[in-house]
Amino acid sequence: MESGTRKGEGRETPEGETSQSSERSRQAQSIAGQSQPRLVSRILLTWLELTILGITGGVLGTTVGGPPGFIVYLATSLATIGIIFYNVNELIRDWMEVTTGNQ
Repeated sequence: MESGTRKGEGRETPEGETSQSSERSRQAQSIAGQSQPRLVSRILLTWLELTILGITGGVLGTTVGGPPGFIVYLATSLATIGIIFYNVNELIRDWMEVTTGNQ
């Protein structure tokens, strides 16, 4: 082994190069080769789902009225949280696929 180089991961690298910089360059190459997750479309889809659910739950809860109407409102609130969690999870999953290169 020559001075000025070091042995790492089965190959010789210059002392100035770190494994982190090579990892970043591999990630940049994988990101450049793949399409980015569509944040705007995910936001619009979430907004549309929440709007439809809110209007439907509000109309149904008002129509039923009383304690059953209150339960409909609570179910609507719970479904709203589920929609938000689902869409955020899908967005994170898409970003993880792009950054790690898994498909």
